[in-house]
Parts: sequence; C-alpha cells; structure tokens
Amino acid sequence: MRELLIGKNDAGQRLDKFLTKALDIPQGLLYKSIRTKKIKVNRKRAEISTKLCEGDKVQCFLAEEFFKDKAPIKADGTLDATSRLLASINAELDIIYEDENILLVNKPQGLSVHEDENSKSNTLIAYIQSYLYKKGEYDPDSELSFSPALCNRIDRNTMGIVIAAKNAEALRIMNEKIKAREIDKLYLAAVHGTPSPTSDTLRGYLIKDSSTNTVRVYDKNPPRGAKEIITKYRLIAGGDGISLLEIELLTGRTHQIRAHMAHIGHPLLGDGKYGVNRSDREKGYKYQALCSYKLRFSFADDSGALGYLKGKEFAIPKSNIYFTEIFWNR
Repeated sequence: MRELLIGKNDAGQRLDKFLTKALDIPQGLLYKSIRTKKIKVNRKRAEISTKLCEGDKVQCFLAEEFFKDKAPIKADGTLDATSRLLASINAELDIIYEDENILLVNKPQGLSVHEDENSKSNTLIAYIQSYLYKKGEYDPDSELSFSPALCNRIDRNTMGIVIAAKNAEALRIMNEKIKAREIDKLYLAAVHGTPSPTSDTLRGYLIKDSSTNTVRVYDKNPPRGAKEIITKYRLIAGGDGISLLEIELLTGRTHQIRAHMAHIGHPLLGDGKYGVNRSDREKGYKYQALCSYKLRFSFADDSGALGYLKGKEFAIPKSNIYFTEIFWNR
C-alpha cells in the first residue's frame, strides 16, 4: 500500500484527475480500483468525483508498478532522469516580470514552447522548469501532479511574452482569465505595403488544414467547422513598401494574425507560409516579423490570489524587437 499526501498544488482536483497525473495506470483499472475500494481517501470510500483538499491522504492498495517514483536521488547517489535533465539545462531566460505566482518570459524566435518530436530539453517550458528548479522553487520529488506550466503559447518562429504559472492555483486562474478574454494581448508586426484604412477591426472566419499546418480565411460563407476571428490593427510607422502595425487579438486562433493580414493583401515580412518569403530571406528576414510585445491584465471580477495583477501592463521595449530597427533608423 502507498499513501499519497495531498499538497497545495494537488488540492481542488477530482480524485480521478489527480490520480491520472500521479499514477501510471490504465484509466479503466483506475476507475475500477476506486469503485472496489482499492483506492480510498482518508481511509474512507471515495467517489471518482471526490474533490481533494490539502492535507488529505489517498491510500492506494495497488501493485508497485503503477507508482511513479520521483526520488531525485537514486540509491547509487545519482540524480533521477527528471532532476538530471533540469540540472543539465544551461539556458538564459529574458524575464519581463516575476513574482511568487507567475513568470513572464520573452521567448526568442526559433524556440518551441513545448516538447516535440525533435527536442525535450530545448524548449521554453524546459528552460523555465530548469530555472525554477535551480532556484529551489520547483522540486519534482515533492509534486505528485503539478509542474510549472505555460498559460499561453506562441508559434516557434514568433517572439514575445509567454505566461508561466509557478503553482496550480495561478495556472487555474490564468486559464480562466484567458478563456474569459480578460488578458489583452498586443503584437507588433512588420507587413508588406500599407493597409487602408490605417486602422481597422477585421472580421472573418478561419479553418485549419491539419495536413499542411496552414489555415484559410473567409470573409463570408465559410465552410463547416470554420471559427470566427476578429483582428484589430493600427498603423504605427511606414515607408518604402513596409509598415509597422500594432495588432490586438480579440480572438486567438492558429496563425490568426499571419493569415488575416495576408488575406487582406499585407503578409508579414519573412512569413514562409503566408508571405513572399524568398525575397524576404534575401534581405535577411528568415522568420515572420511578429512579436507578442505587450500584455494587459484586464480582470473583470474576483481574481483570487492574482488580484494584485488587475490593471497591470507589461511590455517588451521596442528597441529589443529586431525588426523595428528598419522603421526607427529611416
């Protein structure tokens, strides 16, 4: 029998959701074990939907093979795989803001936010977890179901601010606020040509083609499955056939800014999917000229532990965004 102590980051979850993260066990067997009292909470029968509280003890009368052993130090004195990976990562973060709950990081172009088939350690989330591990703020051994996580994501070849949650409560609140559209995200983009009018709110419909990892935009009569998109832009500077725009996402869809601007005839500089990338590459622009440069926490109601962020705004200095140089140096 193993007993799992529910900590702060585990509390508030349903029993089945918690155990899915804490154990390596097939879902069918997990549910059966709860029904047959092989899994109890505080030595009492529990339901699949039982909400866990900090300090609860979950008794698991299961074979050892179903438990995730997270001891950072193995019997031979070496670090386990997770701790060894976090300790080995040597990467610097461009931190815009940090407190006990969240971290705002400026992700560089060319870096994936999450693990993919090509890399496990060369990702933004791995860098953040390593940073917190080395600071002593994240201990994989003490966490049963939580690890520091990203609240939003941006494309690998887009630079800009990404929000990371250091604890489960911050992650829950941030996810709720993003879903309720209470976090304003503003971008800077360099596009070909000058949009007319110089400021507008674009509306359309977007549908994704998974086979090509691209999207198509429709002004009307969209195919089934298309989702509404709303993109607001204003001209900041321009000249020589290129314009710098500030763009606000009122909806957040895959490739929305890149596809919507290309749809109205103003693709992003350096955009290989939706632009004129060959000539852009000859000029040295190998990534799309897009940066998520500003976040505004426009919380409309109670924000719990993150209430102190209401009304605050954070931005990357424009001088740190490589493609803005072509406008300020004219």
